[in-house]
Amino acid sequence: MQLAVTSEPPDAVAEEAGADRILTVPNALSVLRLIGVPVLLWLLLVRHADGWAFALLIVSGFTDFLDGKLARLLDQSSRLGALLDPFVDRLYLVATVIGLLLRDILPWPVVVLLIARDLVLTATLPIYRRRGLSPPEVIYLGKAATFALMSALPWLLAGHMDWPLRGFGHAFGWALLVWGAVVYLWTGLLYLGKAVAVARTVAIPTGEQPQRT
Repeated sequence: MQLAVTSEPPDAVAEEAGADRILTVPNALSVLRLIGVPVLLWLLLVRHADGWAFALLIVSGFTDFLDGKLARLLDQSSRLGALLDPFVDRLYLVATVIGLLLRDILPWPVVVLLIARDLVLTATLPIYRRRGLSPPEVIYLGKAATFALMSALPWLLAGHMDWPLRGFGHAFGWALLVWGAVVYLWTGLLYLGKAVAVARTVAIPTGEQPQRT
């Protein structure tokens, strides 16, 4: 005879309890990065302080890497962090792209492709909401693509600064940009495929279906 186990394992209970935490070190780093977004635009578009903007982008990329590591090392993963971290990533990416576009550092076709990718995926979110599902988790390849793009942008800016590494910054920035953009678009197709699969296979709850007249 088999015995049914009704209690959850201690690890699962602890993980569920910690998922609602707000005041954590990784979340604090994400908030600091969020505050840096308007500062970045001010440096790029108002002050034209490219050196400080370059430094801010490097620090932002490092803290983006650091908050994920600390979340695992300190066991401080949370639902807020899972939503806030990719949101700040996208916000930094969009803000930097627009800033470099207005400075004529980044060509507009690249900007159109990157923004169109995010707009298309944003349009798929109602598919999950109407079915009571959470959006898909960020896949590792998508995280790598975002990291490559965020690494490319400061080096493209460095390629327009008056300093000894100007040539290196231009070449290295474009290499990262091309690789990151290709992978970014590819992961966009993967996310889109997931949304289409959910729309086809998961039914909308009866209460959410439109009433017939």
